[in-house]
Amino acid sequence: MSQNNRITIAKRVVQELKEGQVVNLGVGIPTLIPDYLGDKHVFLQSENGLLGMGPTPPEEDINMDLISASKQPITMEIGASLFDSSASFAMIRGGHVDAAVLGALEVDETGEIANWAVPGQTILGVGGAMDLVAGAKKIILTMSHTAKNGNAKLVKKLNCPRSGVRKADMVITEHAVFKFVDGSMELVEILSDLTIEQLKEITEAEFTYSPELLEA
Repeated sequence: MSQNNRITIAKRVVQELKEGQVVNLGVGIPTLIPDYLGDKHVFLQSENGLLGMGPTPPEEDINMDLISASKQPITMEIGASLFDSSASFAMIRGGHVDAAVLGALEVDETGEIANWAVPGQTILGVGGAMDLVAGAKKIILTMSHTAKNGNAKLVKKLNCPRSGVRKADMVITEHAVFKFVDGSMELVEILSDLTIEQLKEITEAEFTYSPELLEA
């Protein structure tokens, strides 16, 4: 996926965030979000022990002792708090994170999430994925619409291990925005120049849409 597409997704996520929310950002595309918040003020939380994460610093100001859970250089907003990771996970598990923006390997048509392991591949560990899926009040997934080999990542049934019983509220790809309502997937916005029929060709999962989208 091109960097422009990644930025498009990050900017679209910002529209879903509300003033004053505590928001956790996962690895990958979510790490771009701090640079596109504009005037919107949210409290960015990192599971390695920070509340009040700011945008990416200029290269000359990078301090690799100050990084996100994704090991990306960050800044701190005025009034930011530092604490140990156990306190950070207590915040997540206690339901104090309003929204988690996570990357995903796959999501099925009911919103079930797979974002930590690929069958047959060695992994370092689950990280905070399962805690965030279980503890955050809202889950927004960001991902490429298809894998590098062209296979669909929005699928009927997960091929990868699931991340927990909790399901996603929405998923944003470079092509479209989907929401999950009552166990079904609904197309709510098209972000690229693809038609709905073309979207169906690269989306294994079944989805509904309103007639207004055909007129857009």
